[in-house]
Amino acid sequence: MNRSRSLAAVALAAAAATVLSSCAVNEMEVGDTGSTLDGYLVGAGSSAQGAAQQSWIAAFQTDHPGVTVDYDPAGSGAGRDTFIEGAGDFAGSDRAYTTDELEDGDFGRCAPDSAVVELPLYISPIAVVFSLDGIDSLNLDAATIAGIFAGDITDWDDPAIAATNPGVTLPDLAITAVHRSDDSGTTENFTDYLHAAAPDAWEWEADGVWPFSGGEAAQGNSGVVDTVGSGVGTIGYADASRAGSLGTAAVRVGDEFVSFSPEAAAAVVDASPLEAGRAEGDLAISIDRTTEQAGVYPIVLVSYLIACEQYASSRNAEIVREYLAYIASEEGQQAAAAGAGSAPISDAMRERAMQAIESISG
Repeated sequence: MNRSRSLAAVALAAAAATVLSSCAVNEMEVGDTGSTLDGYLVGAGSSAQGAAQQSWIAAFQTDHPGVTVDYDPAGSGAGRDTFIEGAGDFAGSDRAYTTDELEDGDFGRCAPDSAVVELPLYISPIAVVFSLDGIDSLNLDAATIAGIFAGDITDWDDPAIAATNPGVTLPDLAITAVHRSDDSGTTENFTDYLHAAAPDAWEWEADGVWPFSGGEAAQGNSGVVDTVGSGVGTIGYADASRAGSLGTAAVRVGDEFVSFSPEAAAAVVDASPLEAGRAEGDLAISIDRTTEQAGVYPIVLVSYLIACEQYASSRNAEIVREYLAYIASEEGQQAAAAGAGSAPISDAMRERAMQAIESISG
């Protein structure tokens, strides 16, 4: 694929989607894109990507009217399973496949012995959200957050919470901690933070499935937000784009408390290395959850777009390649930032992602 030609098409998609110009690249009218792509693309997975996928799909289909993209935000675990089973052309997942999963996996739509392309194209902070009358924000350190979700800190006026919130009148009220009921990449990222940053308070290793019974469970990011919002004294974790009017926690990093933001989330990703021992197009990141770098928010979700490097059939390989190229582009990343509050990837990550995307064939 000619890379400069692909990026020109990407720019046209963004212009059509945002209606910023009545003219397209090479003086074509909007709607007369000249696209020859035609087909039906199926994806499933991360609910955190849901709002971003809506923005991406709308822009991409505007530029390619012969293509329909269908994305089911059923959860990261469901997306990975769907991709393995061959029921989807691509997947969204809030974690990359483990190396064991890659070795054991037989990915249904991939050619035999094909590598899997995993691209960290959706970056977002995970917000610790709560519902307390008259309190919009709190400062919490990792050990306190872990103690709350482990069930060891059970009341809002606990000394551990009071110690980092001087001047805040905390209620004598029981805490109800809400977690995901489904296999969730958001849960895996959240528990990875708890285990890395507060190992004495959180004994369980990172996992997409909540590690013990207790508290209250809800389906998906929207379910957690709805459950927290409908209660008083509730606390949960969710993609920050869903936090809405709920109270949110600033997290201790070094000597300061950092509130979530796209910029703070992007900072921790750029400060973290890629995982070793993976294929060239597998850009799995090893997030540094214990960093003390100023301005970094460590409870971050890095969500991946997953595809075959080589598809068993060429039917949708070109559409997958073009769709991922749009998502990785500056225009696609800005569309997600506007529609979902995510953090655009850096130029260096975009360069690596585009190289991996160009390797996709069928």
